[in-house]
Amino acid sequence: MSVFGVILGWTAVFLLFLISVLFLGYCLYVKHIHMKYDHIPGPPRDSFLLGHSPTFLKTMKDGGVIHDRFLEWAEIYGPVCRLNVLHYVLISVTCPETTKEILMSPKYPKDKFLYKRLFNLFGQRFLGNGLVTAQDHEQWYKQRRIMDPAFSSLYLRGLMGTFNERTEKLMTKLSDCADNKTEARMLELVNFVTLDVIAKVAFGVDLDQLEDSSVFPKAIETCLKGMVHYVRNSFFEFNPKNRAFIKEVREACRLLRTTGAQWINNRKTAMQNGNDAPKDILTQIIKTAGKEENVTKEDEELMLDNFMTFFIAGQETTANQLAFCIMELARHPDILEKVRTEVDDVIGMKQDISYDDLGKLIYLSQVLKETLRIYPTAPGTSRDVLEDIVIDGIHIPGGVTCFFTSYVCGRMEKFFKDPLKFDPDRFHPDAPKPYFCYYPFAMGPRSCLGQTFAQMEAKVVMAKLLQRFDFSLVPGQTFDIEDTATLRPRSGVVCSVRHRNHKK
Repeated sequence: MSVFGVILGWTAVFLLFLISVLFLGYCLYVKHIHMKYDHIPGPPRDSFLLGHSPTFLKTMKDGGVIHDRFLEWAEIYGPVCRLNVLHYVLISVTCPETTKEILMSPKYPKDKFLYKRLFNLFGQRFLGNGLVTAQDHEQWYKQRRIMDPAFSSLYLRGLMGTFNERTEKLMTKLSDCADNKTEARMLELVNFVTLDVIAKVAFGVDLDQLEDSSVFPKAIETCLKGMVHYVRNSFFEFNPKNRAFIKEVREACRLLRTTGAQWINNRKTAMQNGNDAPKDILTQIIKTAGKEENVTKEDEELMLDNFMTFFIAGQETTANQLAFCIMELARHPDILEKVRTEVDDVIGMKQDISYDDLGKLIYLSQVLKETLRIYPTAPGTSRDVLEDIVIDGIHIPGGVTCFFTSYVCGRMEKFFKDPLKFDPDRFHPDAPKPYFCYYPFAMGPRSCLGQTFAQMEAKVVMAKLLQRFDFSLVPGQTFDIEDTATLRPRSGVVCSVRHRNHKK
């Protein structure tokens, strides 16, 4: 054997030895983590190294909702439940006092593992360092302060015209379905409307998707599905069978960011030409760069990060809430009749709904809140706990991630009697308020900036639907939930719609 061959052989032996030593060292570190945290209640691990991740992956593969598994474990192991994935320790928390302490304080940063994973998708920048994903408090606070004017009550009042106008397009579409006796896929239709609304009020762009089919809904859905796999399965991208799907996700992500770049550049040009710029989200996004000249590449990327955040979050979760709401009302004729009576009393036959009308639709608010209790479309959030903490009498060493899921709390008997029963009276103005166990928009400083916007939009859509149409679910559908990071009705909520007969 040549000297070169001998050197190659010894190099291979050395590398194998080094890999073995590193692997052994990693296994010892994982063992140390187990010993440090195994006093915390939790289900048996599926594997020493993989922890509980095989259960997560099986749930995904079977089309289940991962939060149902968290709910099952919370019922068995209590308000503090330990989960392991490799060397990471996750603590599922359903203790209201700790939920209050951690979510209401800026002391606890967003979970590094999750929110770093959302920076990009399979190598393509996704949400980056935008308002949802920014982990540094100062960076987040600067963005939030700049965005606030676009969500002031005065500005939101001025959006009622757009809410009415875009929802009228949906009413026209539903009228066609009623006249032609064709089925209405409600999830798809409300997705079109909420995307039209966010495009118009946030970015000043007319999409008119109910008239012209668009590539955006499919691109958003693809990104969200990609996000689930990218976050929950660290090995997904290394499986050759997934290459075609990963390519689709990257292309969808690029399409959305390229669209955002075009819209931002168009607005910047208009502003530089002295045109009046509305105080909408797009104007505020441009201001996050801090300057209008000599904008760095990172400044441009940050603007696109926030475009992606608002474009996706501003339509997806509201559309899913509307679809779930329609599904539940169709299943509960008594509640449907009660909310319809309120709409008739407040709105009557008028076409345009006013801001003041929204405040009078009290029972409709209860219906929408109850929808989000059972079906929180953005079901959870997580925080890093860097220092030791005691939760429900259990000492938790620092260095863990605590996650909080409104889905789990909303379906627990100890917080809501008969939790799977759809009962809007839980949110009657005189009913006791849920104590830190209901937070579909998160809570505290990092709560959802657009929650008032979303619920105004949802009220307008539901009020007009209830005012104009009778609807019923087409038989044979499931009421299953599809988990695509956000939660949506798997069936699509296919309805038969009929014009209402207002004659008494």
